[in-house]
Amino acid sequence: MASMMIAYEELLNRELQRALREGSMHFEEKSAVHLALHKITQQLGELDIPYAVAGGMALFFHGVRRFTEDVDILVTPEGLQRIHQELQGRGYVPVFPGSKSLRDAESGVRIEFLVAGDYPGDGKPKPISFPDPSRSSIEKDNVRWLLLPNLIELKIASGMTDPGRLKDLADVQELIRLLHLPADFSRQLQPFVRGRYEELWASVQSSSRDTAD
Repeated sequence: MASMMIAYEELLNRELQRALREGSMHFEEKSAVHLALHKITQQLGELDIPYAVAGGMALFFHGVRRFTEDVDILVTPEGLQRIHQELQGRGYVPVFPGSKSLRDAESGVRIEFLVAGDYPGDGKPKPISFPDPSRSSIEKDNVRWLLLPNLIELKIASGMTDPGRLKDLADVQELIRLLHLPADFSRQLQPFVRGRYEELWASVQSSSRDTAD
């Protein structure tokens, strides 16, 4: 099944009209990615597996409305094991043999699993790791979402330690700008990232002043 499936992102690259249509539907929360998110979260809820939606869809939930091609789900190591036992071959297929990520077999949308205890960014040990989803999420409309402080911590830690993930820092700037987050929001963050948050906050304020001028 996996070899016959065309990945969602590949379909978007192949077909401009599909990409445009999906982009429009994404902002109406009707795209294949949104449908895949609600499908997987419903199944995780039915299986009583703790989870939290992270990544681009968590940004969308918190107010940064942009298109994304996949769904990031934070789970525990035990939860990941159960997911593969219960869902692999039942509507989901591994991205490649041995992959912890799955694809929705109907839409081809990639479901990327982030595992509590692993480290963001370069993957090396650091003061911030992916948290336990049951203690770092909030439920709305029957979906559990990563809390904003945790999302920002992970984004900054990722951008600080992986040169290929600088966009994560830009995401935090967008959250600061769109949500009008204050400088002292840094008090809700772990010390490892507080200084960088304050730098990003200052850069947003400077950019806003330059635009106003």
